[in-house]
Amino acid sequence: MKNPLTSINGTLISGLILAIVLGWLVDMKFAINLPSLIVWAHVFVGIIWIGLLYYFNFVQIPAVAAAAADTDGPGPAAINKYIAPRALLWFRWAALLTWLTGAAALETMGIGFVNAFTLASPNIGIGVWLGTIMLLNVWGLIWPNQKKVLGMVEATDEEKAKAKKVAMLASRTNTLLSIPMLMSMVAFGHGGLAF
Repeated sequence: MKNPLTSINGTLISGLILAIVLGWLVDMKFAINLPSLIVWAHVFVGIIWIGLLYYFNFVQIPAVAAAAADTDGPGPAAINKYIAPRALLWFRWAALLTWLTGAAALETMGIGFVNAFTLASPNIGIGVWLGTIMLLNVWGLIWPNQKKVLGMVEATDEEKAKAKKVAMLASRTNTLLSIPMLMSMVAFGHGGLAF
């Protein structure tokens, strides 16, 4: 039998099975609670999205800059060719899935998508607005500009330099917005702000 931890699919499937087993052990029944399942999916893909956002800002952006400045090193080509496209694939789809599962969670929890956007429930509403802005940044600014930076679409050196700056600033904006967004989401689920 192959160790499931040798592949990402095996790891994810094993984690899901473990979650089901632990859930069954706690409740000693197997009943699907749709609202809880949707919130769990929202948190799961949200962790992937925000985890990659933080990876880009805390690790990859500084590493690419250091690799570009290192005249004796291999340069940023390996990061830009092999790591960034794969990370951006997971990043952008996790962003969309986070938003969609969040919208579904609002409906199944009885809050309502429209109520959240109209700030009928301010904490979750602020989180929804910030998450929506972040999603638009991913698909409207970060991804189109990263395609230029990584050579996936034709761009002059000047266009690449501009695209790099726009993508970085949009990514930093999302990092900034993620802090109050997470605070709003947690405050809603746990009875208010801790401040």
